[in-house]
Amino acid sequence: MHAIREAIAGFRRAPLLTALSATMVGLALFVVGLFGVATYNLHEALSRIEDRVEVVAYVRDNALDEELRILEEDVMAMPEVVGVRYVSKDQALEAARRDLPEFEDLFAGLDTNPLPASMEVELASGARTPDVVARVAERMTLHPAVEDVRYGQEWVDRLFLLQNIGGIATLILGSAFAVVAALIIGTAIRIALFARREEIQVMRLVGATNGFIRRPFLLEGAITGALGGTLAAAATWGAWWGVSNAVFPLSWIPWSWVLAGIGAGAAFGLLASAVSIRRHLQEI
Repeated sequence: MHAIREAIAGFRRAPLLTALSATMVGLALFVVGLFGVATYNLHEALSRIEDRVEVVAYVRDNALDEELRILEEDVMAMPEVVGVRYVSKDQALEAARRDLPEFEDLFAGLDTNPLPASMEVELASGARTPDVVARVAERMTLHPAVEDVRYGQEWVDRLFLLQNIGGIATLILGSAFAVVAALIIGTAIRIALFARREEIQVMRLVGATNGFIRRPFLLEGAITGALGGTLAAAATWGAWWGVSNAVFPLSWIPWSWVLAGIGAGAAFGLLASAVSIRRHLQEI
């Protein structure tokens, strides 16, 4: 109870510093929140694209049924593969006519079917990485029935590159703003310590331990950080709502992320306060 009363009193004594500290934490987490929304929506979009990642092996026209059976069994033996579908030449032509109606006249004038039969390989969710896709494709090229293997190597690589860039950018920018917020919180705690140095000296004379003295400041830092996290969550939601209604629809991040952000703000404020108190309490 003493720590809570003292923390509230600290807010009342320096409301401007408290507001400034909470705002800086809020700005740091707001930047992280914006990139979190962007990264989450990018991940959602890329996941939909990733679901379409598959390996297609075009088989030779003279491939024997036995060779195709061996190819299918070999591919299905790979743990990353969940299904193999054989597409005959006639099925390939029918699909081309359905998907490319603008070339109907060209297809109608064909004397023979130029499209090859193929094996379409479906990969397990979470296994559509560049390394796995390349490994499956390389294994299929070893079979004599296979003439060519395609899986869109360039855009598969770019798909995962975009995901990594989003995560790294969020981490770097969030860390930069976090450092600034830590300096602000540390300064606020240091000012509060020196403003109460006579009271702290009296507390020491009557036997108060450093832990007893620290607790109100630690609680004050944690509450300030939590306020900053809440402010960041509100600002991020406002930015998301504005963009979703005025520009293009976006998905809101999971609420577990929001709670984690507020918790991170509280932990961040607590840590910044602990570092500042440890350094400056000895000066009093």
